Amino acid sequence: MRVLVTRPAHSATRTAQRLRDMGHEPLLLPLRQPLHDSDAAADALATTSGAIAVTSAEAIRVLSALGEQLHPHLARPLFAVGETTAEEARNLGFRSIASSQGNGRDLADLVAAEKPVTLLYLAGTPRAETFERRLRELNIHFSVAECYRMQPTVPDSAEIDAIFANGYPDAILFYSRQTTEDFFRLPEPLPALPKQSAIRLLCLSEAVAEAVPAALKKSVEISPMADEKSLLSLL
Repeated sequence: MRVLVTRPAHSATRTAQRLRDMGHEPLLLPLRQPLHDSDAAADALATTSGAIAVTSAEAIRVLSALGEQLHPHLARPLFAVGETTAEEARNLGFRSIASSQGNGRDLADLVAAEKPVTLLYLAGTPRAETFERRLRELNIHFSVAECYRMQPTVPDSAEIDAIFANGYPDAILFYSRQTTEDFFRLPEPLPALPKQSAIRLLCLSEAVAEAVPAALKKSVEISPMADEKSLLSLL
């Protein structure tokens, strides 16, 4: 099966290998690239104490650039969405990690169960505010440090031609609402692809699927859990 991957290049490379291991042919079309602000992360860590929360592995990659500045904070409790993000935090040296298997709302419920005194959320932009809204509902006090931005990147025509030289994909993987919106804003023929053939639109969550145009909803399949393993299980 030919599978189009729309996530950022550094993450797409790992996804591509997983797809090959499953016997599929990956096609990489990154639509966002991260811009890290390690200074914002360092300042936030230095002026807070207690628990840390991350809803994306991108925040962990920002922290990886801090080097020795990070060492005093590795003993702080860390809450993460998904085992992949938790594993990256573990590999970086964090020693007390709790992860949820759902979305930001589930992570907030996990935080509430642990009852940390303080909480620093290392966030990106743009982002869904599911985690923050749920924290407020639960009356959990927290601070936010925006430490990375996911910037749109538009593929050039030569890149697109190379990807589709051997035909259309059988499925497209969508990991975020923003990337899904980016895809359907691209110049033709990319957004028209699902209309022209029986391409499956595989979405990480309900929120991601909401960004698919109404005319294509019949082609949408939603991952049973908001993690890549579950998403790939749809193939």
